[in-house]
Amino acid sequence: MKKPYSVYLDIYHVSDLQAEGKNTINAPLLHPGPELLPEDMLLEENSEKTILDPTSREDLNFKDLQKVLIDWINSELEEDRIIVKDLEEDLYDGQVLQKLFEKLSGHKLNVAEVTQSEIGQKQKLQTVLEAVNGVLRPLDWSTEWSVDSIHSKNLVSIVYLLLALAIYYVAPIRLPEHVSVKVIVIKKKEGILQTAHVTKQLTSTTTDMMIGRSERDAFDTLLDHAPDKLNVVKTSLITFVNKHLNKLNLEVTELESQFADGVYLVLLMGLLENYFVPLYNFYLTPESFEQKVHNVSFAFELMQDGGLQKPKARPEDVVNLNLKSTLRVLYNLFTNYKNSE
Repeated sequence: MKKPYSVYLDIYHVSDLQAEGKNTINAPLLHPGPELLPEDMLLEENSEKTILDPTSREDLNFKDLQKVLIDWINSELEEDRIIVKDLEEDLYDGQVLQKLFEKLSGHKLNVAEVTQSEIGQKQKLQTVLEAVNGVLRPLDWSTEWSVDSIHSKNLVSIVYLLLALAIYYVAPIRLPEHVSVKVIVIKKKEGILQTAHVTKQLTSTTTDMMIGRSERDAFDTLLDHAPDKLNVVKTSLITFVNKHLNKLNLEVTELESQFADGVYLVLLMGLLENYFVPLYNFYLTPESFEQKVHNVSFAFELMQDGGLQKPKARPEDVVNLNLKSTLRVLYNLFTNYKNSE
């Protein structure tokens, strides 16, 4: 997943390096920008460091993206009673990332549960990132993170990592579109600090990001290789839902369109679980996109209350008539309730 960028190179000459780190930069060559810290100037030869431009840190779209990711992590790790408030401060040591990957992948990592030392934290991060990279490697996914960048609380690296996990594991969230940030890449070469101003694109359009969602299932195979058999599956699901909806004198003929407003989905859950859903809990005749999303989200909550896993499809995708998302939701119901009367 290649990221477009543009680079503007400025070169700063460094005066005598002092042991105390009180180095100065040749003032006439300075351009307006973030102030370089003493530790930036003590970089080893040919080493590199990336920092987030302060203007991007205050960007509202970037802040919105962070909030979406934080809410998603907290939702996934609710059972572990883990609450993330700040991506930089709460994820750098690998503890939360370990729990998140284990929850998403369903695989337990062989790492110490609690590590206080820097060495232990980096060892945990190494194990977590090796596991993540192993999952993404067959997809030729470019990695914008490392043990050092995560442990040094590099916010851009942390966000890139979380985005890769969210996209790969089809997180039921709506990522803000066209979010980009500016970073300053500092590199020391032949005693001279070089700073490159780089624009990093974090998210693109929802459609493009959906293409990157790599989780494949039976419906992907059907749609890609055996579309003729898809009608057989749809007919089976229609038979299943009508078996129950007919009790309310309702009938489905088109799966993608008739479940898009969430009404039938809510009513179906009540029938499958044998309870009446109060009408004040959802919109019986939704008119706006938001009302339809509310209905589908409410139906998802009912599914979880019934002991089902949280659907990986997003409510917005069902409302937008995404056939695969609707099929996944209904097939999950069929698998769990096919023997219900």
